[in-house]
Amino acid sequence: MWNKRHEADARPQTATTPQSVNSTGGQAAAMAPAPSPAPSARSLEPPPSTAVLGPSVVVKGEIRTQEDLIIDGEVQGLVEAIGHRLTIGPNGNLQTNGVKAREVVVMGKMRGSVEASDKVYIRKDAQLIGDVQTAGIVIEDGAYFKGGIDIRKGPQKDGK
Repeated sequence: MWNKRHEADARPQTATTPQSVNSTGGQAAAMAPAPSPAPSARSLEPPPSTAVLGPSVVVKGEIRTQEDLIIDGEVQGLVEAIGHRLTIGPNGNLQTNGVKAREVVVMGKMRGSVEASDKVYIRKDAQLIGDVQTAGIVIEDGAYFKGGIDIRKGPQKDGK
């Protein structure tokens, strides 16, 4: 019995939490974060990136991007995010003569034409005034839309 105290002092001290007790009632070693996978195991593509124009940003001119874009400020001009998602945030105000993107999500205000290869989402409390060309559109209750809609056939599946 007198040796137990000395054995306990010789063992390294680890903090135990309720999560560190295993199902047999014994204590498990403290969990260390999992190591990151080796570079060879990672995907060769970088993670999708998103550019953000915040509420205090004002842009007058053309924007062309090769990444997803969130506009939460004020933009006047052409916006192209071909192959990517364009989001007009709740504070966003876009006045444009043309938008081209894979997907367009409107949560704020937008005036101008939209060409989306996949889909256009007009969220509750959003306002879109302009013509839309897309493969699909979702207009939530409470959204305001004024313009024409041209539904285009999306990419063919099953080789047909």
